[in-house]
Amino acid sequence: MELHIVTLFPGMFPGPFGGSILKRAQEKGLIDISIHGLRQFGLGRHQVVDDYPFGGGPGMVMRPEPWFAAVEAVRQAVAQEGRDPSTLPVVLLTPQGRLLRHQVARELAAKPGLILLCGHYEGVDERVRLHLAEDEISIGDYVLTGGELPAMVLVEAVVRLLPGVLGAAEGAWEDSLSSGLLEGPQYTRPREFRGWDTPEILLSGDHALVAQWRRQQALRRTRERRPDLLEGVELSRQDKKLLETNL
Repeated sequence: MELHIVTLFPGMFPGPFGGSILKRAQEKGLIDISIHGLRQFGLGRHQVVDDYPFGGGPGMVMRPEPWFAAVEAVRQAVAQEGRDPSTLPVVLLTPQGRLLRHQVARELAAKPGLILLCGHYEGVDERVRLHLAEDEISIGDYVLTGGELPAMVLVEAVVRLLPGVLGAAEGAWEDSLSSGLLEGPQYTRPREFRGWDTPEILLSGDHALVAQWRRQQALRRTRERRPDLLEGVELSRQDKKLLETNL
């Protein structure tokens, strides 16, 4: 998967992308991340990328020309390497976009690649949204200074779903939200810590009973913390019974 990120602050990315899962995925050739500085596509010798908003108002708005020029340059480079740039959707990171949920991450992980646009200042010219971006993603109902951190979150959420990225093949599918539910509690050594013990059922060696317990815990945790998620999950008769049964 190839990922192109267009940003005013390319220096923000090497740290988060240079460690852990993302680093290993790049080393294994599973992903190719390219960071493109927007300033190089700015206007004039001062490489201007923003201007005052028409109609007045606070802050500065990012001009459309640098964004279009940057995306066109990326697409041209991709085409010159023999790949089809139309297979790489342009995604604008914005608080106004659709919420990044697990299903959205799975949808994006099925793409050959993405071109991510990290907005800044008061926002971007509306023509970028209307005529350049093919998708808009938000990571939550709050406002950040720019789209750089949301881009990092999106890349992490998408890349870990790619085949071969995680050490355990089933790891990503057992995470919270992958089944529509929150993940249940996890325990490891020591068995007892400061008077807090590990549930006996996890030490029983009965794999079927452990799986049943974990399903029950996931259902109960979701009901307690995110009841809204249960609305999108079709509960079986066994699930409903587990919610009311003590294991």
